[in-house]
Amino acid sequence: MPRLPRMVQTDSGQKAVYHVISRTALDGLPFKDFEKEELVSIIRHFSCIYAVEVLGYAIMGNHFHLLVEMHPASSLTDDDVKRRFSLLQRKETPFPETLMEKYRERFSSLSQYMKDIKQTFSHRFNKRHKRRGTLWGERFKSVMVEKGSTVINCLAYIDLNAVRAGIVKRPEEYRWCSIGYHSQTGNRWAFLSTNFGLEEFGVEEKERLKQYRKYLYHVGAMDKHGKIRISREDLERAESDDFELNRVKRFRLRTRYFTDSGAIGSRAFIEGMFHKYKDRFDWKRSRVPKPVSGVDGMYSMKRLGEIRS
Repeated sequence: MPRLPRMVQTDSGQKAVYHVISRTALDGLPFKDFEKEELVSIIRHFSCIYAVEVLGYAIMGNHFHLLVEMHPASSLTDDDVKRRFSLLQRKETPFPETLMEKYRERFSSLSQYMKDIKQTFSHRFNKRHKRRGTLWGERFKSVMVEKGSTVINCLAYIDLNAVRAGIVKRPEEYRWCSIGYHSQTGNRWAFLSTNFGLEEFGVEEKERLKQYRKYLYHVGAMDKHGKIRISREDLERAESDDFELNRVKRFRLRTRYFTDSGAIGSRAFIEGMFHKYKDRFDWKRSRVPKPVSGVDGMYSMKRLGEIRS
């Protein structure tokens, strides 16, 4: 079966945010703590080479999440391209002037960025464990994310991975996620963006981490063990609320949209994505956009894997 094309912005001249997920093909939880640390280091290295801002991440025992904002090729000057080429080579290598446009496109490519990260980690992992063969499962999954409130929700979903898995009680206690990196290192080397999806709302930079943690804790205030059980207390509380879902409950019920959609965001954002990509896929107009029930003003577009090419 031929591979389906990815939904990525390549010609708009605009920045684009993506939630990226990649899983190992190995059984169990093969990534140990030092390997999680190594993967963070590799991501940090290639994030200096590519025209990308890392908004968030979480490295788990058998998969990882990235929330990144890719900058368009048109934003890179010739000097930018040469500097990034030098970082890529890690040695004194004359820049091939005839390949300027090729490298300009490469350094703004989400696929190339992920390829370098995954291949570098695979090489080190296989060498360490004296193994050969595929480390990663199917191609990485990417969801295009609208800026603003959708970014905040998606970032919270990523940072709460270790809490949902029962590894830690508080999200910043987990060393290999973005809120842990902010809290434990003070964002050393300015690795991560300090946007948190709050810049669009006019929140000053010095207040963003505080405001994001406040939101994260409210969203994360849920059953840490994932037990599916409605207690008497929960029932009474729901009754007192006339069975209206608050933001925390709505968030928990709809987190699958952050991994199972092709794009998520406002109606206008999804309409724009539909018109941009409708010629590439056999979409039924009546299915696009699809409202995300339980989250006001958010819509989704089906995953590419569910669309015929």
